[in-house]
Amino acid sequence: MLEQVPCSSFRSAVLSKSPADNVISLYREHAAAFEKNRNHELIERAWLNRFLALLPGSRPDVLDIGCGNGVPMARYLIQNGCRVTGVDTSLPLLARARESFPGQRWIAADMRQMPVTGPFHGLLAWHSFFHLSPEDQRPMFATFRRLAAPGAVLMFTSGTRLGEAIGQFEGKPLYHGSLDTSEYQELLCANGFTVVRHVEDDATCRGATVWLAKQDGGRLLGAKSGI
Repeated sequence: MLEQVPCSSFRSAVLSKSPADNVISLYREHAAAFEKNRNHELIERAWLNRFLALLPGSRPDVLDIGCGNGVPMARYLIQNGCRVTGVDTSLPLLARARESFPGQRWIAADMRQMPVTGPFHGLLAWHSFFHLSPEDQRPMFATFRRLAAPGAVLMFTSGTRLGEAIGQFEGKPLYHGSLDTSEYQELLCANGFTVVRHVEDDATCRGATVWLAKQDGGRLLGAKSGI
């Protein structure tokens, strides 16, 4: 099913001055280009397997934040027994996800105004969370905590240093933001997540910096890069 939050709840890209606020309109306007260019080889398989191995229960509920069209990430989770709720702002991409995986739940919403209540056994924000500004990333950790079931697993990608970077998508600027590694560690710990694995610039995953953490009361373990 496809659920939609009123568009008035999204930040207006037309009125924005920051490239961070143009991300939503870019993925709406260029959904077809995203689908064409998205790597479907599932180079993320090793990380998804680690994520799956930590999930509690036999039919875990997973929230895919920035799910796009559901391929290949959500598809792999579904194939491995997960019930997926996907959240994204691109209606064209969500329509494709709904068409491909009608038994799952697909919601049109801004992750900063998360309309779901959970709890979820898994939270995934792969190559989506880092499109938020540092100011918008910080309060998201309280959202992760609110949505997490006891023992829930959180996996997301990030940068490594506080700041902003501008890439390109269809000839237009595409915003990326990051906190320092130490601040990510502090925010995870403060919100009850223990770092299970963290790798910076993973060469096996096209240079992604990945965090894998588990909700267990906030004791921070294994935060060193490359564990």
